[in-house]
Amino acid sequence: MKSKKPRKQRKWLREAPLHRRQKMVAAHLSKELREKYHKRSLPVRKGDKVKVMRGSYKGKIAKVERVDLRKLRVYLEGIKRKKVDGREVSVPIHPSNLMILELNLEDKERRAILERVSK
Repeated sequence: MKSKKPRKQRKWLREAPLHRRQKMVAAHLSKELREKYHKRSLPVRKGDKVKVMRGSYKGKIAKVERVDLRKLRVYLEGIKRKKVDGREVSVPIHPSNLMILELNLEDKERRAILERVSK
């Protein structure tokens, strides 16, 4: 991204390809994880345990239900909103408002990435 113009910044975000969007859904790590992996933030993945740091759900700790790369939002288990017709829907949360407390290390590739990064 070269331009500083807000209009072009928004356009770049809106038109970013999926492989770039994966990095855009990064959240800060907790102090323990930061010391362990020598990294400030990592992309959020399904199964990670996160804490909401901002907004009306501040302080809630939940597991990541799904990550929407198209909307750049994260959906958490147990954080729902009631709609007017009575249905309960998951609330989309921006990853910058989250802190990762526990990482989902079931994926071998992610484990390899973390080992490579923490050296």
